[in-house]
Amino acid sequence: MSAQQQLITVDDISEENAPAIYVAGGLKQFIAIAKSEVEGEVPDLTTRKGRERIASLAAKVSKSKTAVEKPGRDYLRRLKEMPKVVEAELREFVTAMDNLRDQVRQPLNEWQAAEDARVDRHNTAIAHIKLNTEALDGITAEDLADRITKVEAVALGEQWQEFEAEAARAKDDSLKVLRTALSARQQYEAEQVELARLRAEAEAREKADREAAIAREAAERERREAEERAAAERAEAARREQALIDQAAESKRASEQAARDAEAAAGRQRLHLQLQAEQAERARVQAEADRVAAEQRAEQEKSAAEARAKAAAEQARLDERRRAEAAAAEILRQQEAREADKAHKAKINRAALDAFIAGGMPEDCAKQAVTLIAQRKIPAIQITY
Repeated sequence: MSAQQQLITVDDISEENAPAIYVAGGLKQFIAIAKSEVEGEVPDLTTRKGRERIASLAAKVSKSKTAVEKPGRDYLRRLKEMPKVVEAELREFVTAMDNLRDQVRQPLNEWQAAEDARVDRHNTAIAHIKLNTEALDGITAEDLADRITKVEAVALGEQWQEFEAEAARAKDDSLKVLRTALSARQQYEAEQVELARLRAEAEAREKADREAAIAREAAERERREAEERAAAERAEAARREQALIDQAAESKRASEQAARDAEAAAGRQRLHLQLQAEQAERARVQAEADRVAAEQRAEQEKSAAEARAKAAAEQARLDERRRAEAAAAEILRQQEAREADKAHKAKINRAALDAFIAGGMPEDCAKQAVTLIAQRKIPAIQITY
């Protein structure tokens, strides 16, 4: 290689000196120049200036590649007698330059991926804190207390990095909303329990009153019937006694016998009345026993009603908790789907960007082109995801 050829730079390539450049091994000097310009650089990803420097070097390599490739392909079209030699040389050169560009940019790509993942983790954690304040309608006080405990357990500190203030606000705001909802729900549930208790007590009292009234009416009816029977029997006894007296007046001979008969009849009547009185007392005692039994049944039914109300409240709480868990699972599924779609689109956009750069477009222009196409601002052109 002559001294004149060694002094040629990518800016000096022209139609006149192309035959001396686009030969077997003729482009290796430009690869060596590009490597010498970037291999001495030590990537510093901790500063924005360092990251911009890496991106600038990668763009410079792409620019040098384009500066050599374009006149070479123009020259190749003119040299139809040696296309295979020039094409092989250009292909080797492009591959080497692409590999060099990717090698230079790799640390920046890795840093950006790690940075995106870190930010996404923090945003997801904050979204999980805020998720506790959603779908609160109808949720039980117990579930609200569980959510409060979960949010209170969220630890703040250096692990949140620059997101610590936002996480603290999300935690405080969520606790305010949940505590307000818990207070209102506790009051509502207490009111419902009290209403159920009052309704059960009223129903039990009404039933006991009805049964007691029935028992009293039965006892009173039995007492009246017993008194009426006793009065009738006393009247009948008096009538018979009067008849005996009349008969005694008419027949002195039978007076003593009639007197004895009357006395015996009166004794039987007294015995009969005594039996009726005992029956009335037994009826009264039975009515009192029925009243006590009715009160006991009312108390048992009240306890059963309270147990049913408690079971119904527990079932409602379980149903509401299942609905809340299903809603939370659906929100998480939608969020994961959105994140997966975002990652998928980012991957396809990155492939399109690399294709533009590989085609010779400067990186900034390539980025703008991908963005405009993705936003559907370029007619008749779109990215298929």
